[in-house]
Amino acid sequence: MTKIPLRRFTGRALPINDEGRVLLLHGFDPARPEQPFWFTIGGAAEHDETLLDAAVRELYEEVGITAPAGEFTGPLTTGTISFDFGEYAITQDQTFFAVRVTGAEVSFEHMEDIEKDTTLGHRWWSVEELEATDEAYFPADLPAILRKITLDGESG
Repeated sequence: MTKIPLRRFTGRALPINDEGRVLLLHGFDPARPEQPFWFTIGGAAEHDETLLDAAVRELYEEVGITAPAGEFTGPLTTGTISFDFGEYAITQDQTFFAVRVTGAEVSFEHMEDIEKDTTLGHRWWSVEELEATDEAYFPADLPAILRKITLDGESG
């Protein structure tokens, strides 16, 4: 089956809690539900949005957390990846931003249906837990990205 090519420019949000853990989502490609993985919050910029605006919006839509753009740091890193998702062959330029959150309650209420259908749950991960796990997560260099964030929330 030929995949439909799709190019996306995404803003990725890395919410960091008071314990220094990052919130990741657990889900799967609908074409391979038996291969779940952990991934960062974020999505494609819409219309005239900046990548930061996309990260702010996606943080709310995907996990119900609101934070103003001025509280985000970054970009921490950028990169281009290619992957399949359902019927699409996606090439994605992604830019990562961090935001400190306190007492954040996670909600999937505002997710799109495809996101609800392919998201299994969430977890707050420490860098050390990511480095020690055998579970798949993306991006593969996430621990290095997280190490760029200092204790006071500034990027290094």
